Amino acid sequence: MSTPRIAFLASPTDEARHALSELEARHGACDPEEADVLCALGGDGFMLQTLHRHGGLGKPVFGMKLGTVGFLMNHYRSEELLERIAAAEPAKLRPLEMLALTESGVSIASLAYNEVSLLRQTRQAAHLSIDLNGQTRVDELVCDGVLVASPAGSTAYNFSAHGPILPLGSHTIALTPIAPYRPRRWRGAILKAHTEVRFRVLDPFKRPVSATADSHEVRDVVEVTIRES
Repeated sequence: MSTPRIAFLASPTDEARHALSELEARHGACDPEEADVLCALGGDGFMLQTLHRHGGLGKPVFGMKLGTVGFLMNHYRSEELLERIAAAEPAKLRPLEMLALTESGVSIASLAYNEVSLLRQTRQAAHLSIDLNGQTRVDELVCDGVLVASPAGSTAYNFSAHGPILPLGSHTIALTPIAPYRPRRWRGAILKAHTEVRFRVLDPFKRPVSATADSHEVRDVVEVTIRES
């Protein structure tokens, strides 16, 4: 079996840049387009950045933790990298597809590997309705916001908002309210991954809402549809 070509990508921290130099000295440098495997050096945020930037190449990404949070990463070790990559258990991440409609009538699409979140833009609570597969399930949610998280993203913002942790490969998504006021006792739901979730902003001019797919924010939305891509 031939030795895989590895493209090393590093976050801007000194620790990650030092590891990049060490690994490229051992294994050589390669552009992502020419590589068989991408190796991301950093934290979960850098892994998400790598997936957004290079996911279209369809190549596996082996992450090593050199950042603050590393749920998506392996432990960093410069030795036996080829053996570790060969023995790695693959996890296929299916991003969430967000389609946001703004007050001005513009539709904006974006992908999220972690979560899509809707948040109030002012001091006033957001008023939202929630449809699942075309049926209204929550007539009016009064809240600071709400999010839909993938299994990979369930330990991030979703977990901070008291949402459930979902196993990778579970084919589920988490629907989690953020500081809900009404229904006061509603704590969200675990949904099948193929569920289409649609949020409607009930009073968009008085109570404006933004939608964010990972780090891509769309402001003044009136409707947001989320499905697994």
